[in-house]
Amino acid sequence: MAGFDLRLDDQELSACVSCGLCLPHCPTFRTTGEEALSPRGRIDAMRGIQWRGAAPDDEFVRFMETCVQCRGCEPACPSGVPFGHLMEGTRTALADDHRTAPRWLRAAFAGLRHHRLLLAGSSVLAVAQRLRLIPRRAGLPRLAVRRGPALRPTGADVWLFTGCVMDAWQRDTHRATADLVTRCGAAFALAASSGGCCGALHAHAGLRDPAADLARGVIASMPGTAPILVNSAGCGAAMKDYGHLLGTPESTAFSSRVLDVHEWLAARLDRLPAPEGERPAVILQDPCHLRHVQRAHLPVRAVLGRVADVVELDDEGLCCGAGGAYSALQPELASAIRSRKVAAIEAAAARSGATVVASANPGCAMHLAPALAAVGVGAAEKAARLLRGLADDAR
Repeated sequence: MAGFDLRLDDQELSACVSCGLCLPHCPTFRTTGEEALSPRGRIDAMRGIQWRGAAPDDEFVRFMETCVQCRGCEPACPSGVPFGHLMEGTRTALADDHRTAPRWLRAAFAGLRHHRLLLAGSSVLAVAQRLRLIPRRAGLPRLAVRRGPALRPTGADVWLFTGCVMDAWQRDTHRATADLVTRCGAAFALAASSGGCCGALHAHAGLRDPAADLARGVIASMPGTAPILVNSAGCGAAMKDYGHLLGTPESTAFSSRVLDVHEWLAARLDRLPAPEGERPAVILQDPCHLRHVQRAHLPVRAVLGRVADVVELDDEGLCCGAGGAYSALQPELASAIRSRKVAAIEAAAARSGATVVASANPGCAMHLAPALAAVGVGAAEKAARLLRGLADDAR
């Protein structure tokens, strides 16, 4: 295996100066204390493969697969190391060599592009939960047996991206988002069937070709120049990176149209009702792909602050351990990382009296909900759904 090429950009790989400022922001390093499971440790391992001809042995694979890809290290890095690109590139090389992304995972991800199959499978899972056929250690939130009607387009002022798992498991959040957009005086269009999955999970797993194929489908599904609103932080981050993934002028232009829904709503706050009387306190959990990748966490505070008192966590946005499919692939580490987040939420609840946690990403909400229910803090809510409920109360 000597001479294995990770195909990374040498300039990006050399940008790290090993200063260590990333360490406090890395959830796997904070949890394990293991240098190899830190950004600079992983970069050194990448350099060993690409520059020094080391073999990508099982230990190297472990270093790469245990990364949550939260990218919390990027805002903290004074050298601007694009760690996300390095990690996705490394995982692509390993997946192409069949060192990672086993067949069952590839098959599961392939199913995400078949939306009717995904909806049917989700309904079966929900029924299995009711029959107690799925153990609690699986960490799944309670899925709805009936997800309600799908959205119907109302016009073409903006596009709403509904995605795959989000539409199957949290369709009520889509309806809440559509309601807020409508209250702001805008009509929305929906993507064609080719835009059912953004490819974020594929890209994280190193399955670059399927991710690129899905990205091209999403781009074709929402033509024109209207803004594209996304209420899932992971999907939004992936779609904003299509320019890098595909490297075409068309993909770059498309990415420039993508907005997290809170970015769009924050400019229209005067059109949303303000509550009367006592304002509820809501603990806010920042999804990594909104805070560290999109850098769009402040609009969430502006929008939610319209109707509630926002309670901040004291962990500087440290990852909750969801990481897309990470909680299923690395359950022990994901659970340990989540424990830190739950402790921060409990502390915030104790000082504020808040009993509700808001998140702007389905993966975070689903990963946190069982643990929060266990400690009695309250279930995580998608921010858009929570906002609509509070706005309704203000009427």
